[in-house]
Amino acid sequence: MTRRKTALRLALIPALAALAACSAPERYVVPQTPVEGARVPIRYGTVAIREVSLPTYAASEEIQSRGANGAVTSSGSVLWADDPARAITQDVARYLTEITGAQVAAEPWPFFDRAQATVEIRVSDMLAEADGSFRLTGQYFVAPDAGGRGRAAAFALAAPVAPDGGPAAIAAARGETVRDLALMIARNGLR
Repeated sequence: MTRRKTALRLALIPALAALAACSAPERYVVPQTPVEGARVPIRYGTVAIREVSLPTYAASEEIQSRGANGAVTSSGSVLWADDPARAITQDVARYLTEITGAQVAAEPWPFFDRAQATVEIRVSDMLAEADGSFRLTGQYFVAPDAGGRGRAAAFALAAPVAPDGGPAAIAAARGETVRDLALMIARNGLR
């Protein structure tokens, strides 16, 4: 073996050791939270859901939390398994389908006929709090395609984060708040 090859191999050892020491980030899936109770009848047979608008920190892959000092922090090693805006949009569509029995889909609308109503959700706050809760706040809008009156309402939802549950407990609490948001939209915005 030549000196050059030996030197090259010796130079690669620290780089390979550094790569081996780096571990892949942990990704957390938001569990599907069951919807309990009877179906909620709504006035629309078809509903489109626009992509949910999130604040910059909440749109990140990183799972965010707010400390007692008010600072929002995260770690690059603890991530959501899916893009938060896409995942929440899909979850709201799935929950509304389950809750109402209507044909609900995220935009772009996949059917030939236009949806009878469009729902837009603008989230202002979405994170785990120092008090052991997960907060989801913002506003939703329902716009009928033809006639009817549009509706808008603010929401402020919270779910407990299991103590010492870590990121998996935060993911479960996020699932609960998104389910509760879909219930609120069905009961108050689509009737």
